[in-house]
Amino acid sequence: MFNIGDKIVYPMHGAGVIVAIEEKEILGRKRKYYIMKMPIGDMKVMVPVDNVKEIGIREIIDDEEIEQVFEVLKGSKTKMPQNWNRRYRLNMDKIKSGDIYEIASVVRNLMIRDAEKGLSTGERKMLNSAKQMLVSELVLAKGIDRQQTETLIDEAINCPSLWITTTHISGSLLFPRTFSRN
Repeated sequence: MFNIGDKIVYPMHGAGVIVAIEEKEILGRKRKYYIMKMPIGDMKVMVPVDNVKEIGIREIIDDEEIEQVFEVLKGSKTKMPQNWNRRYRLNMDKIKSGDIYEIASVVRNLMIRDAEKGLSTGERKMLNSAKQMLVSELVLAKGIDRQQTETLIDEAINCPSLWITTTHISGSLLFPRTFSRN
């Protein structure tokens, strides 16, 4: 059982801190719930205490595991199916597992694929969702803010084609590929 103040991960949602344990009646049934505050989006999630194992709730990663996550991010793109539907299902299964290393590999592979060939709308949403899950856990585990965490992830993946160069009179500036200039 977890306690108030514990940092936990709720698969498919991300990491958060238990701020309360409350008994609530929902649909005529009284149950205890962990009230979890997410660091990103200032959202609160209720997690039934008696379903923790089935849902896959776990503690956030420690320093050693953080290093392993960054090793996954620095790794090479793994072979993925060419068919977008198979690739999507494979990546969704990895995300649903709640395994931080699998989520990191999805983020790495999709970011590299985006830089090389671009992503479909569905895969772009998947990348954003997986990256948010990864960021939420790393924010709590490392004790740094969202922007710093995203920068560390981008630097770890270090895909040269994620950057475009724009030359100005004052010199050359680098912008992320997703940077839009109007």
